[in-house]
Amino acid sequence: MTLVAYELRLLLRSRMAVLALLLVALLSIAAVAAGMAEVTRQRDVIARIQPQQAQDIASIAAWVDKSKDAGSAAYYSFHATWDAPAPLAFAALGLRDVAPYILRIRALGLEAQLYDGEAFNPELALPGRFDFAFVLVYLTPLFVIALFHDLVSGEREAGRLRMLDAIAGSGRHLWARRVLLRGGLLFLALAVPLAIGAILSQVPGVTLLAVLGMVVLYLAFWISVTLLIARLRWSSVANAATLAGLWLVLTLILPTVAHVAINQAIPVGQGVELTLAQREAVNRAWDIPREDTMRAFYAHHPEWRDSPPLTAAFHYKWYLAFHQVGDESVAGKVAAYRRGIEARDAAAHSVGWLLPPVGVQTLLARLAETDMQAQLAYQDRIRHFHKRLRNFYYGYLFTDTPFGKADFEKAPKFRG
Repeated sequence: MTLVAYELRLLLRSRMAVLALLLVALLSIAAVAAGMAEVTRQRDVIARIQPQQAQDIASIAAWVDKSKDAGSAAYYSFHATWDAPAPLAFAALGLRDVAPYILRIRALGLEAQLYDGEAFNPELALPGRFDFAFVLVYLTPLFVIALFHDLVSGEREAGRLRMLDAIAGSGRHLWARRVLLRGGLLFLALAVPLAIGAILSQVPGVTLLAVLGMVVLYLAFWISVTLLIARLRWSSVANAATLAGLWLVLTLILPTVAHVAINQAIPVGQGVELTLAQREAVNRAWDIPREDTMRAFYAHHPEWRDSPPLTAAFHYKWYLAFHQVGDESVAGKVAAYRRGIEARDAAAHSVGWLLPPVGVQTLLARLAETDMQAQLAYQDRIRHFHKRLRNFYYGYLFTDTPFGKADFEKAPKFRG
């Protein structure tokens, strides 16, 4: 214990070491605070959308109640969906920074509404918003380099290395104490703010332990790299330059190259292309006989086949039917798009086994539920809700049942 206290006093005499540790702690605190503020803002936005949604529906209900037209209710009613952030989302905002977490949809064609934003591989993209994941993955290695690059070479250049190695039986223990002390202080500078944020955010204990374990492993990787470079017996300046180059290659260059390679190897169209394809199919319905559209619709939805035939007058059941036929016409493209996105995501995770920075980022986003899988799960919940919404309005439209103000209360409710 005395020896550890002595090493600690020696370390604290180094202004650069103290400054590095303080800076890591401040960055970690700032990242956790910024992440929590962003998550709180998103939760507030989600909380505000529901009262506004109720006001919107109330005004539409008062208007629709005069005509009792279910088609008008389906066409003019927007329904809010939302993706509430997980407790650990503050640590790695991931796709929540670029993908919509609130989407208002109608019972019309879903694909044109769903792909307003694009999906891509955020794990392999360049650094995004400032959060704990950014501090850990991109900045922490620099502080490891600052604290460890001259651990041995500094003693050699000061002329003390032979004396330290000559201390009978204590040489290895000395270096082990110094490595563990510096690494331990670095871990505390990262872990304490994270743990406080996790406790305040009610992150499950198992999840927090998993993240802390990941921090330990990531620090161990970079410390091991610095110690391996130290064995080359170069000068402190050469060690620092080499380690800075490795940081650049491992955290920025190789992930970017992998990102480009994955995109080239797994070509995926843009979501907006699905939107355009669906809209073309919908617009085409205006130019073909309505019976053709209804025939195509009833082929997949025979439960509504007994609906009264269309007259010359406009009827919303035809309008909603050709929107659904438009969705179904691009179902193959939607499935291919989904498979491509999932394949890219799986490839990005595979890259994480080779590049620790990518692996840490992907795993942290998975634990925080801010990755592509979480985004696709949100889309799945929207699809399920939209299906219930369509069937609800179809029950009125295809039976010509009047739709009054009270019927708005019977509409399906999205459960986040």
